[in-house]
This record gives sequence, structure tokens and C-alpha cells, in this order.
Amino acid sequence: MTTTPEAPWSAILAEQLEFHWTHHCLPRFAGLTDEEYFWSPVPDAWNVRPRGESTAPVQGGSGDFTIDFAFADLDPAPFTTIAWRLGHVIVGVLAMRSAAHFGAPAATYQDWEYAGSAEEAMTQLRTQIDRWLAGVHSLDEDALRTAVGDKEPYPEAPMADLVLHIHRELIHHLSEVCLLRDLYLHTEGAPR
Repeated sequence: MTTTPEAPWSAILAEQLEFHWTHHCLPRFAGLTDEEYFWSPVPDAWNVRPRGESTAPVQGGSGDFTIDFAFADLDPAPFTTIAWRLGHVIVGVLAMRSAAHFGAPAATYQDWEYAGSAEEAMTQLRTQIDRWLAGVHSLDEDALRTAVGDKEPYPEAPMADLVLHIHRELIHHLSEVCLLRDLYLHTEGAPR
């Protein structure tokens, strides 16, 4: 860890994600191929697909690619690919929150231009992580204690709770991407 006891709380909170991103995710995501990005280890997995090719209840997106999803919870929940998980992280976890709390451009699942390649997805992910972390670093102690308001499901929760929640989501989903890469390597024989 690089923060000190005198560091502002925003730096301490940001370091949680910065450490995971720099030391765990970036090395593990190096060389992500389009085959891995779109790979579905099970039938009917939710994915990011060329417009018009989805059979999911809802197809979100404004560009050439859409993301599969539904407005109601499905039971069982569909399995999701690397492309879907990265699309969820980029838009639902990061871009929408940065727009709501840090003045970033508005973003929704419906209006996002989803990445049609692993390289494009990684560029989007880096951009959104950088934007989120800049926002977290900008928070002082008063801002961290301020309620997030009606932009979030728990409006009375302090911003620090949201930061911790977003970081848990990122650590969770980005680790799933690492696991899917391992599964691909061991079942499809992809060189690394």
C-alpha cells in the first residue's frame, strides 16, 4: 500500500481499487482476444452481439452492438460472457455513476455504444476507471459523508458507502473476467 496515515480518506478509498486494477486486472487482461471476449462457454449466455442478432428480452445499445438483458429478474439468471460483464461494468457500474456524481457525460444501457472488440472494450474500461478514480480523489471528508441522494437506490447512504460498493462490484466482476479467461485457456487452448 502506498497511502500514509495522514492521507485523505478519498486517497485511501481510491487505493483499494487502484491496487486491484494495477496489480491484478491489468496484467491478467493483457492480450485479451476477441475470441475470448465474445466466447460463450454455455448455450444461450448473455453477450454483446451485432445489432439484430440477440434473442434476449431486451437489447440495449445505440451502436452496431447491443447488450442482452431484461427488465425483470430471470430465474435462473443467464450466464454472462466476458463481453457482457465488461459492458455491465463499463456502463452500469462506472459510467452511470460518474455521470450521476462527478459530472461525466450521461450514460444508460440503452444509449451506450458497446464495444465490438476486446481492444475497444479495454479502452472504454480504462477510460471509465480513470474517470471514476478522478472523481473519488476529488472528494473531501464532507463529500464522503454526504448522502448520495435520489440518484441511488439508498439515497440516505453516504458517498463513502457508494464508493465502497462500486469497488466491491468492480473487484467481483473483474475477477470473474479473470476466471473466464482461465476457463477459456483450459478448454479452448488459447495461448497467452
